[in-house]
Amino acid sequence: MNRINRYPTDAEAKSLIVEIGRRMYMKNFVAANDGNISCKVDDATIWTTPTGVSKGFMAEDELVKMRLDGEIISQGERAPSSEVKMHLQIYAARDDVAAVCHAHPPVSTSFAIAGIGLDRPIYPEALVNLGAVPCVPYEIPGSQKLADAILPYVQAHNAILLANHGAVTWGASLMEAWYRMESAEHYAMILMYTGNIIGRANELSREQIAELIPNCGGK
Repeated sequence: MNRINRYPTDAEAKSLIVEIGRRMYMKNFVAANDGNISCKVDDATIWTTPTGVSKGFMAEDELVKMRLDGEIISQGERAPSSEVKMHLQIYAARDDVAAVCHAHPPVSTSFAIAGIGLDRPIYPEALVNLGAVPCVPYEIPGSQKLADAILPYVQAHNAILLANHGAVTWGASLMEAWYRMESAEHYAMILMYTGNIIGRANELSREQIAELIPNCGGK
């Protein structure tokens, strides 16, 4: 069942994509032209970021409007990012998803490079707002193989790490997808401090986890 109450208008979607891109850049989640963002405006149509443009200096007239089957409706001077294939795969698998963010936050990406998921039950906010974040085996960025590799993880999760690459998050709105990206990086930082600097972390018990997430099963 599609649980999205209202899609944003074209104007709202474009404005928010540009704003989220600026936030990504200012928080050091992307460098140069890294990262990509997309947002649905109806059941079959998205706005997404172009290739080769810094997310910190992106303009609305550079964005690309396209259908979920890959047909481009309108674009500026640049095509969509090759990594939009991942976005399309997520939308096809989850009709409750209306937005996707991909970035390279430093700590999350470090875990991805090490091939380590974010899945230790030590932090209630991460469990409730994010869930476990698995690490997907490496495939070439922008390839259909990478888009296919994430598919087994999409139904049961709201965020993933891409081995040797970065992080992807999704949600019922662009703000939810973005907040999950922030949460993933915050969670990764806590895991780094407790695991590698303090060297100790008390994990929550199954009973404590069940109190936080009564129907714990993935999403």
